[in-house]
Amino acid sequence: MIVIQSRLNALRKLMKERGMDAYMIPTADFHESEYVGEHFKCREYMTGFTGSAGTALVTMDEACLWVDGRYYVQAVAQLKDSTMTMMKMGQEGVPSLGAYLDDKMPEGGCLGFDGRVVNAAEGLALEELLKERGARISYGEDLAGMIWEERPELSAEPAWVLDERYAGKSALEKIADVRAAMKKAHASVHVLTSLDDIAWLLNIRGNDILYNPVVLSYALLTMDQLYLFVNSSVLVGKAYPYLEDAEDISVREYLERMGVTVMPYDGVYDMVEELKGEKVLLEKCRVNYAVYRLINGANKVIDRMNPTASMKAVKNDVEIENEKRAHIKDGVAMTKFIYWLKKNMGRIPMDEISVSDYLEKLRMDQEGCIGLSFATISAYGAHGAMCHYSATPESNISLEPRGLYLIDSGGQYYEGTTDITRTIAMGPVTDEEKEHFTLVLMSMLRLGDVKFLHGCRGLSLDYAAREPLWRRGLNYEHGTGHGVSYLSSVHERPNGIRFKMVPERQDNAVMEAGMITSDEPGVYIEGSHGIRTENLVLCVEDEKNEYGQFLRFEYLTYVPVDLEVIDRGIMSDRDVELLNRYHEQVYEKISPYLDEDERVWLAEVTRAV
Repeated sequence: MIVIQSRLNALRKLMKERGMDAYMIPTADFHESEYVGEHFKCREYMTGFTGSAGTALVTMDEACLWVDGRYYVQAVAQLKDSTMTMMKMGQEGVPSLGAYLDDKMPEGGCLGFDGRVVNAAEGLALEELLKERGARISYGEDLAGMIWEERPELSAEPAWVLDERYAGKSALEKIADVRAAMKKAHASVHVLTSLDDIAWLLNIRGNDILYNPVVLSYALLTMDQLYLFVNSSVLVGKAYPYLEDAEDISVREYLERMGVTVMPYDGVYDMVEELKGEKVLLEKCRVNYAVYRLINGANKVIDRMNPTASMKAVKNDVEIENEKRAHIKDGVAMTKFIYWLKKNMGRIPMDEISVSDYLEKLRMDQEGCIGLSFATISAYGAHGAMCHYSATPESNISLEPRGLYLIDSGGQYYEGTTDITRTIAMGPVTDEEKEHFTLVLMSMLRLGDVKFLHGCRGLSLDYAAREPLWRRGLNYEHGTGHGVSYLSSVHERPNGIRFKMVPERQDNAVMEAGMITSDEPGVYIEGSHGIRTENLVLCVEDEKNEYGQFLRFEYLTYVPVDLEVIDRGIMSDRDVELLNRYHEQVYEKISPYLDEDERVWLAEVTRAV
């Protein structure tokens, strides 16, 4: 790991020249994206750690990397002999990054970071922390980038336009809605930098972020102007390359027709700096610190959730019908995958990566699938107990004809975004595995069958899922559900289902008809097995009476659940009824797309119990 030591020494030289006592390198891009492109992997370059999350902090005599439980084993191996120290986030005796800075920062010291990859809320919190020591922040330079030789260029993949037959609403209508929200908030300018919000607002998509079909860009709206800051080279291609009957125009022409002014990608920084006397609507946790700090004090900042967040969470009628089509396609791919697993287990070599690749092929065979919606979790045996496990060449293990295999995966289709988890018996399973599998299934089905009054949040609904597990002294640490986008990020706020308030997740909104949420309880026994069963559910209206508007969930996901792992003895009659009803729908919706052998098999595995 001499190369990492050399890079750290080069960084410290730059820090010393600038009077910096510490330099922070997060895992982030300029837009607070869930995944980051190759250009933005400074933390990986400086530390050698390849995990998808973690924050590095380098001082003149120490270098630390904060990682969560998903990456402890990986980080130990990849940081060996690098002089980097792993900090296990949340573990007893391990200081948070803030506590570490508070202890180590000298009076009048300086913390450096690239202000474009730290959000404003975090930057301001660090300001407050350091203020007591008279310390300052320097955010104007990307020191890691100065060291990085042969750094990949910023992604500039062709953009394209999502036709209204998929989007269901024109960009002009959406822009008008956002301006109405600005007016209600008494804002004259709205700065929007989150890529999923921009993609939804303008009905554009791209390929600049892995798994998320978005375009690297910033947007600034006034009451009569809309500026899009983007690499203009991505706009020259056809607006609708996937449609044979669409008008032959470029993406740039499409934008210009709507009155959008195209500006250079980095031009947003000059424009926000020039704002004077404006009331600027932005979201501090979604806009980067550099943008925020350039807004002159003569302006008033209105900090609240981007209006687009709640607008895009409620799918319109066209989006809903398309999502149903996407989930049938995805259900066919998943059902074929489970059939293939069951028929070939023990007959051909299988490992976590090879079977995941086979599922990806089945998805890509479906018309309209353009890729995966997130990195597939393909976990056999004890690996399933790591709920965010990601198979690597180093960790990859073979599947054997016994125990449980967990697969959490999803696809991006023109008709929407999917996310599903199934846990599958590869052969004989233990009584404990059967018990846990059945409890998880009961939890998923009971949440999927709730009926509730409008005004409920996921905070209220989570008990329906967790009660069977809690009654037996079991629990899972992740949320039960997250919002899901339409052909964008698989994790979408503001709807979610979790019994704990986690303010930074912003996922405790009132449930509204049209919202899509995951329903994914689980059980994880370290060193033994992990079980998760996940369907996506659509919130729909039920009856309305003197008590108000009732709502319920409707399944979007239709894929069989493995009956071989069910312990009928712990299921109530209602649980059995819910399972049989669901499996009846699975057969009805999926069987027309299967061959004869697959159809016969599906009839057997969805039989009434």
